[in-house]
Amino acid sequence: MKRYVYINDNESSHELYCDNRISNRKYTVLNFLPKNLWEQFSRFMNQYFLLIACLQLWSLITPVNPASTWGPLIFIFAVSASKEAWDDYNRYLSDKKANEKLVWVVRQGIRKHIQAQDIHVGNIVWLRENDEVPCDLVLIGTSDPQGLCYVETAALDGETDLKTRVIPSACMGIDFELLHKIKGVIECPNPDKDITRFDANLRLFPPFIDNDVCPLTIKNTILQSCYLRNTEWACGVAVYTGNETKLGMSRGIPEPKLTAMDAMIDKLTGAIFVFQIVVVMVLGIAGNVWKDTEARKQWYVQYPIEGPWYELLVIPLRFELLCSIMIPISIKVSLDLVKSLYAKFIDWDTEMIDYETGIPSHATNTAISEDLGQVEYIMTDKTGTLTENRMIFRRCCISGVFYGNESGDALKDTKLLNAVAGSSPDVVQFLTVMAICNTVVPIKSKTGAISYKAQSQDEDALVNAAAQLHMVYANKTANILEIRFNGSVIKYEVLEILEFTSDRKRMSVVVKDCQNGKIVLLSKGADEAILPYAYVGQQTRTFIEAVEQYAQLGLRTLCLACRELREDEYQEWSLLFKEASSTLVDREWRIAEVCQRLEHDFEVLGVTAIEDRLQDGVPETIETLRKAGINFWMLTGDKQNTAIQIALSCNFISPEPKGQLLLIDGKTEDEVCRSLERVLLTMRITSSEPKDVAFVVDGWALEIALKHYRKAFTELAILSRTAICCRVTPSQKAQLVELLKSCDYRTLAIGDGGNDVRMIQQADIGVGISGREGLQAARAADYSIGKFRFLKRLILVHGRYSYNRTAFLSQYSFYKSLVICFIQIFFSFISGVSGTSLFNSVSLMAYNVFYTSVPVLVSVLDKDLSEGTVMQHPQILFYCQAGRFTVSLPFLAFFPLLYNRASESEYICWMVWSIFVPCNCCVCDHHTCLCLREK
Repeated sequence: MKRYVYINDNESSHELYCDNRISNRKYTVLNFLPKNLWEQFSRFMNQYFLLIACLQLWSLITPVNPASTWGPLIFIFAVSASKEAWDDYNRYLSDKKANEKLVWVVRQGIRKHIQAQDIHVGNIVWLRENDEVPCDLVLIGTSDPQGLCYVETAALDGETDLKTRVIPSACMGIDFELLHKIKGVIECPNPDKDITRFDANLRLFPPFIDNDVCPLTIKNTILQSCYLRNTEWACGVAVYTGNETKLGMSRGIPEPKLTAMDAMIDKLTGAIFVFQIVVVMVLGIAGNVWKDTEARKQWYVQYPIEGPWYELLVIPLRFELLCSIMIPISIKVSLDLVKSLYAKFIDWDTEMIDYETGIPSHATNTAISEDLGQVEYIMTDKTGTLTENRMIFRRCCISGVFYGNESGDALKDTKLLNAVAGSSPDVVQFLTVMAICNTVVPIKSKTGAISYKAQSQDEDALVNAAAQLHMVYANKTANILEIRFNGSVIKYEVLEILEFTSDRKRMSVVVKDCQNGKIVLLSKGADEAILPYAYVGQQTRTFIEAVEQYAQLGLRTLCLACRELREDEYQEWSLLFKEASSTLVDREWRIAEVCQRLEHDFEVLGVTAIEDRLQDGVPETIETLRKAGINFWMLTGDKQNTAIQIALSCNFISPEPKGQLLLIDGKTEDEVCRSLERVLLTMRITSSEPKDVAFVVDGWALEIALKHYRKAFTELAILSRTAICCRVTPSQKAQLVELLKSCDYRTLAIGDGGNDVRMIQQADIGVGISGREGLQAARAADYSIGKFRFLKRLILVHGRYSYNRTAFLSQYSFYKSLVICFIQIFFSFISGVSGTSLFNSVSLMAYNVFYTSVPVLVSVLDKDLSEGTVMQHPQILFYCQAGRFTVSLPFLAFFPLLYNRASESEYICWMVWSIFVPCNCCVCDHHTCLCLREK
């Protein structure tokens, strides 16, 4: 389906598309009460207690005052409804503030101030520096002569670096005064939530341009909730408005995560309910039998000779009301309140503040704190999670010559500095690719200093390293790049940019040398995306050795290459590329296919090696958590050797001979099958040995294993405590988390980038690191922390305390309910099984509110061990992990629970009876005790 947006047409789009009114409210004034009640009564426990409360209104069967149930029930509903109302009111205020914000819009050729909610599709919206973008816009003009503008997208994707956006080529050169008169049509897809894609076309009407099709991408848009930065003004056409913007489409309530404790409570509640029904039936039958045999013989019991048809139901229903307190009515509310407090403890923990950045820890999900104490598997990203994500250029190999191997810093290697000073052709070509094969934008300050705006830490490191080696990327004007090298100025015209994709694993630019007119393709990418495509006859053995050597040192590698293009070859390819870029269906796939036609027969120039250092405290954190019985899996997109070296350096795996690495590889099903069987056999043999065995698998072999040999791979996952998965995609990360969850393990996923979001959301517990890749992972996670080392305290201290406190509160809630209920049951045996209550209504309410509330209040702050002891002895966490095995076997724990409660109730009941009843006489005659008459 397509959408046609007519630019500057105030009438055609009003009826077809919604206005820009934002609404995130869940309720309205009219539907709040019925909708909220419907939601609350959709839960089984609430339905059950409502039924009990309604039965208590029947005076014939109720043994207690109905207020004893209606009071707590109304209170619980009122608390839940008040919380929902307050949250929805805050959403209303937020929407109102956004909707009433004033913006500049072109109406009938004149710029006017209107409220943001009155923007319609097709309107031209003007923005000033630091303005928030009110809806999704296609740029048509900026204050920059090159048509550039800078936007902050932190509210959209969490990334803190400024993004570069550019106006479409069709709008280049249009005068500022003519922008408010522009006419045309934008052909775009219907609204979706993908913030990384926008496949559309633009046609401007004469006199601006004669209906020529201009392809649009996400780089030609600025999306709702972004901010315009470092740009005096910008204007764009509204294409998606209101809740149809990409941000509005992506909003939603995430699926709630069920903790192990909640699952156990639900199953235990069901078991108690079944037991309660059995007790009611037995006591009801016994009561009716006693009534018909013994009760009618007693002078003080006056039953009618013939009763109504429902008389047999009276006693069972009385016992149903008496036994209803078996299920604690307040357990859900109590747990929700204390869990919210546990989450606040995490927010208030000053020892989990990253003082370098000032970022505190934060609990987004307040309902799963106790699961932190039951984690068995941690799935972690590498770059930015275990490492700092601060890229430093360390070494390189140019035309077979290694630089930086001796000093450890290629920028200080005299051989390389001499080659640069002598303008060595190979070195100059290598540095040229480093400087301009990217999407970096140079920014010149008032003092003349040049800084770079890069969307990738790798690109930033390469461009700055090239500048230190005198290949300075100095300026960019429209499509002209200016490079300064050894006092000379070199200019290139950018003809095309072939963006990086995770499938191609490389990016390229097609440039034209303005001095000699040569057209050159410059490329950089992973070794498997560059080296196999070298021209026939080029020796790549040295480059392969360089990649292996650098990977052994734990460095990130990129291969650089180039190819000279003929004019006719480029022109023919350019037509195909333009056609692929203009299609609205499968645009990404078609562009990749066209790029493949050009990216071959490379002349490989060399290899770069970039260092990404470990964060402080990572090895100690992993070692401590491994002692706590937690298994670690590393899921990374890096190459195998780099990942292995990082794993060794951070205590992820042990070196030989204490540890052993098993490799799963292969490009075909048979190869992967044989490799998997070999590793699995070794794992079975060594599982009983005190040896640290881990397996390594790459993305290709993993794809085959998950698709064709899932059962064998699952067995391997159960046997292995450690795994390193290399070259994996975001979807594969999520599949691995799902695999471990299917084996009934509690999983925690931790990452820092947008490619980790799927993994984080799939895991039982998601932890995001607020790092240099932005806040996208932290926003999607249940918990966010500033550094990986805080994970140790999050699990060992907060997770363990939360689990112990929640377990105590749950057990105590059932305990106090079962004790008083069994006392009622035992009392029925000495009261003619008549369903009479031993306690009055006030006593029952006081029992829950006052007499048994102190342990609940105290348990919130309970610490069985000091924080220091827990951190020094992580093995203590084993007891929390073992507690979750009762989740799958609730009935095995159920019968001992009932027996213990029944024993205590029997003791209490008969102890009180022996105190207040001094003789064994239980038959009275006309209010006179028989034993007294004998005296």
